[in-house]
Amino acid sequence: MIRVLLADDETMVRAGVRAILASGGESEVVAEAGDGHEAVELARAHRPDVALLDIRMPRLDGLAAAEEIVRTVPGTAVAMLTTFSEQAYVARALAGGATGFLLKSGDPYELIAGVRAVAGGAAFLSPKVARYVIEDLGCGGGGRLAREEHARARVARLSPREREVLGLVGAGLSNPEIAARLHLVEGTVKTYVSAVLDRLEVRNRVQAAIVAYEAGLGEA
Repeated sequence: MIRVLLADDETMVRAGVRAILASGGESEVVAEAGDGHEAVELARAHRPDVALLDIRMPRLDGLAAAEEIVRTVPGTAVAMLTTFSEQAYVARALAGGATGFLLKSGDPYELIAGVRAVAGGAAFLSPKVARYVIEDLGCGGGGRLAREEHARARVARLSPREREVLGLVGAGLSNPEIAARLHLVEGTVKTYVSAVLDRLEVRNRVQAAIVAYEAGLGEA
C-alpha cells in the first residue's frame, strides 16, 4: 500500500482526493495538512511514500514545502496537485525536485496513476503539463521541429535496449514496471536508466522523459 501525505487548504478537496485514491485500492492517506508548514512537519513525522501538495496554501506554499520535503525527507517522492498549470509553477516545481505534476481538473485515473508512478521512482506529468514542459521547458530551445531533431540526435547515441528503456521512462513506468515489461531484473533496469541519463547528459527522469517525448519515443 502506498502511503500518501495530502496537503491542501480546502477540506472538500482533500476529501475528494482521499476518496479517489481509496477507490484505486493502492494508496492510503496517512496524514493531511492544511498548509505547507504543516505538510513539512507531517512528512518528517510520517515519512510517507508520496507527498501530494497543492501549490497555493497559507503560511508556506506548496512549492516551498516541496523543496523542503525533498531536502529533509529524501525517501518521500513529491507530486504537485493544482488547478494552476502556468509554466512558471511547473518550472519551479520540477527544479525543486518534484517528480509529478497533476491537475485537479484531470481524470481521476491520472491521479491514481501519478501517485503510483512517483511512488515507484518514476516521473509523471499530466498530459497538459507534459505539453507545457515540451513546448516551454524542453531542452535545446528553438522551435518544435528543431527540438525534435535535437532530441532524435541525442537518442541516436543510445543502444537499442537503452532506447527501449528511455521510451518506457517517457511513458511514466517505474523501474519494476520496466523490468516486468522487458523481462529483466530490476537491478539491470537501474543500470540501463543510469546509463541513459549519463548518455543523454540529463540530471533526472523528468528531463529524460522530455527527451523521449520530443524524440517521439513516448508515443510507442
